[in-house]
Amino acid sequence: MDVSWTLWALTILGLSALIAVDFFIGRRPHDVSTKEAGIWTIIWITLAVLFGLGLLVFGDSRASGEFFAGFITEKSLSVDNLFVFVLIMAKFSVPSHLQQRVLLVGVLIALVLRAVFIAAGAAVIANFSWVFYIFGAFLIYTAWKLVQEARADEEGEEFEENRLLKSIERRFGVADRYHGTKLFIRDKGKRVLTPLMVVMLAIGTTDVLFALDSIPAIFGLTQDPYIVFTANAFALMGLRQLYFLIGGLLKKLVHLSYGLSVILGFIGVKLVLHALHESGVHVPEISIPVSLGVICGVLVITTITSLIADRKRKQAEAAADEKAGIDA
Repeated sequence: MDVSWTLWALTILGLSALIAVDFFIGRRPHDVSTKEAGIWTIIWITLAVLFGLGLLVFGDSRASGEFFAGFITEKSLSVDNLFVFVLIMAKFSVPSHLQQRVLLVGVLIALVLRAVFIAAGAAVIANFSWVFYIFGAFLIYTAWKLVQEARADEEGEEFEENRLLKSIERRFGVADRYHGTKLFIRDKGKRVLTPLMVVMLAIGTTDVLFALDSIPAIFGLTQDPYIVFTANAFALMGLRQLYFLIGGLLKKLVHLSYGLSVILGFIGVKLVLHALHESGVHVPEISIPVSLGVICGVLVITTITSLIADRKRKQAEAAADEKAGIDA
């Protein structure tokens, strides 16, 4: 898809305006209700759908299909990110009324950092087509790793700060308590970070680690930097509301890691086939409609099996409790 600098500028301005509106609405610290989160989740998804339909009308069906495949994939991977966000919030004991501010700024940091990743990835792909082999192999390895992690017992899992975050804390120091929405305060004459600033940095920098999976994954669906960027932007911008909407449901998605491993493995194979095709080897390539169908099908099946497994677990626990009561 041929994208002019004017369209790039208009898109960035439009996304910036949406982020500004989101920030204006969430500027006042408050506990986000399920109703509020649900309404805004629907709004963000609707905007993404309208954008994809706009690509279909003013662009072409391929660009639209690639956007929807990329958006659904990134949205699915971002849901997995929410597990870590929950751990971060618990680690730093973030007050409930400040969590929406943390996510808003943290996601904004993540969006800027991902834009850098996307620009670098597009430059590498444009000059070195063999990088598709590396991306494909990495995604297949990641898929296998996800399966191994899903099988492992994750009880007692805790968030561990990365080295960058630890070095920032050592360099600037951290206050011993939250000070409303302040990011810096004066403590004994020294300017130090507040825990709120640390959590924002944790959310933003941790998302970069997830980008190591998601950026190669979306480049496996499209090599158009414009579609890669917009799909990531729309997937991330609704993440804050999604956190409050399905935060309590995350534990029910017990098979999500298996589903994501299938999707990443599938895209990894697609990348390898594309790399072979680019090298002159006559191999079948997986079309966007097929990719979109596989991604949606896996997510639907994963959700259904997760809910069934969660219901069976609750029934087993209820039966065990009933039996324990009778024995007592």
